[in-house]
Amino acid sequence: MTWQTPLLRVDPLLADPATRIIVCCGSGGVGKTTTAAALGVRAAEQGRRVVVLTIDPARRLAQSMGLTELDNTPRRVEGIDESAGGGLDAMMLDMKRTFDEVVLNNADPARAKAILENPFYQSLSAGFAGTQEYMAMEKLGQLRARDEWDLIVVDTPPSRSALDFLDAPKRLGSFLDGKFIKLLMAPAKAGGRAGMLFLNAGMSMMTGALNKVVGAHLLRDVQTFVAAMDTMFGGFRKRADATYRLLQAPGTAFLVVAAPERDALREASYFVERLAAETMPLAGLVLNRVHGSGAAQLTAERALSAAEQLDDLAAEEEDEGPAEDGTDAAGGTGDGAEDEAGHGAAAEDEAADGATVSGAAVDGQELSPESLAAGLLRLHAERMQVVERERRTRDRFASLHPEVPVAEVAALPGDVHDLAGLRTVGERLADGRPAVT
Repeated sequence: MTWQTPLLRVDPLLADPATRIIVCCGSGGVGKTTTAAALGVRAAEQGRRVVVLTIDPARRLAQSMGLTELDNTPRRVEGIDESAGGGLDAMMLDMKRTFDEVVLNNADPARAKAILENPFYQSLSAGFAGTQEYMAMEKLGQLRARDEWDLIVVDTPPSRSALDFLDAPKRLGSFLDGKFIKLLMAPAKAGGRAGMLFLNAGMSMMTGALNKVVGAHLLRDVQTFVAAMDTMFGGFRKRADATYRLLQAPGTAFLVVAAPERDALREASYFVERLAAETMPLAGLVLNRVHGSGAAQLTAERALSAAEQLDDLAAEEEDEGPAEDGTDAAGGTGDGAEDEAGHGAAAEDEAADGATVSGAAVDGQELSPESLAAGLLRLHAERMQVVERERRTRDRFASLHPEVPVAEVAALPGDVHDLAGLRTVGERLADGRPAVT
């Protein structure tokens, strides 16, 4: 049974002015970055002002858009057809720089300087667990607040961590409300000398134990950092919550990207269920690298059967060898002299067309037409086996999520590395069904 799923219509989604944010999520290696870039190119050339934000550390997005580098500043992509009034910018999340910007924008100069120079802050902003996801929320909120673009396309990190930024507000709240942070903030809130007396009297045993575990310098750096950040913690939570609500708003659309493979679609199913649990607006599934065939009516079984018959025929002719009267098994002369009015003229015509079948050779050994045809049939059988396996995997996902619209993108013969390739991907996304390949 083949499950029929709704068709994901990409062009109406891109053209709708109400669509302001598209988030592409999915496991690694499924073409998520390429999909995000292709959506950006297509939307820009249809008249929208687009910025593509990638959180994936890979540099493929910059290369495909002809940019030498991507950083925390949106950069204009050249070569986009802007006749419809659109334009395209691209950027890559710089976690530390984004964190620095938040500090500079939300603290007075003296406090900001103290935070930026704090050793614990420098470690935290450079790669502390969960910081990247929170900073992704911050950057998305910043871009939306600037209101310079009609559409923001977000390319998330690979694997299930792609949705970790949904948890950022909750994790931040847990962090700020934790007993350890409250304990460290207590001296600063107590104020001045009284605070230090409180620290010395009420926390001497705890700090003594922590000094042995993490070192006195680290603990002092953490306390200084928490004291300096105290007035900013509420702003962190407020902005994260606002961005979370923005992701749930009608103007946002999530696209789950996958390949027609068991593991990738298992991850896609996880994303679909997680988005539903978080009441996030799912637009549909983009199924990349789908294979097809122009001779789908010839099944793998029939192709293999025909190949075996041709192999038997070729073996029989080889066993017969040249006939005693000087003619070979095909009816020609043993010394290769062919009748000019017959086979010679046909061979001449084939050579002129560059399609001489009997002249094909492998490792210097000439192949008979039967052997060549048998090889082609086996290649077709392999393709049809791939097509059938992908169909079963796709149907399994559709049986679990029949309501999810799907756009299938036919596999390309090579990697996408320029704007022309991104346009091709965009066209196939818009078609929604794989082209015959």
